[in-house]
Amino acid sequence: MGTAGRKIVGKDVETIITMLRKLYCDEWLAYYQYWLGAKLVKGPMKDAVMAEMVQHAGDELRHAGMDADRIIQLGGTPPTKPTDWTKLANCAYDAPDDPYVKVILDQNIAGEQCAIKTYNALLVYTKDRDPVTYNMVLQILQDEVLHEEELQSLKEDMELMVSRGNR
Repeated sequence: MGTAGRKIVGKDVETIITMLRKLYCDEWLAYYQYWLGAKLVKGPMKDAVMAEMVQHAGDELRHAGMDADRIIQLGGTPPTKPTDWTKLANCAYDAPDDPYVKVILDQNIAGEQCAIKTYNALLVYTKDRDPVTYNMVLQILQDEVLHEEELQSLKEDMELMVSRGNR
């Protein structure tokens, strides 16, 4: 990292790197959860859910790249072993063992809610400490909030369709 860039962050750089490393792990696990879930999902509105999940998987992979770039800019190293992801992550990985669409949606909604919570914590932490990380996190947080909304809307539509079909 450049001297002036590091000076902006100051003594908080190691804490920020640690938080970003955990978020990096979260993003890789979220990517895989979405990617695999999209391949396995079954049930009503399967195609719509699959399409949304493929898009979200791409966003999570992009977020992992942003987190990695910032970790490196701050002088750190992203976790280099996938085996460390579950150890370091803030958010749980929910394996899509039950491929029913409602279960898959619930798992991914919970993941987005965890992401919102953890990115918001970093947003608050970096507010007056690190404007570069703050702006990056704000962009990612906007995506995570949108993902939660999209998944909840799909779940509501699916539940409405199923309940009307049972009349």
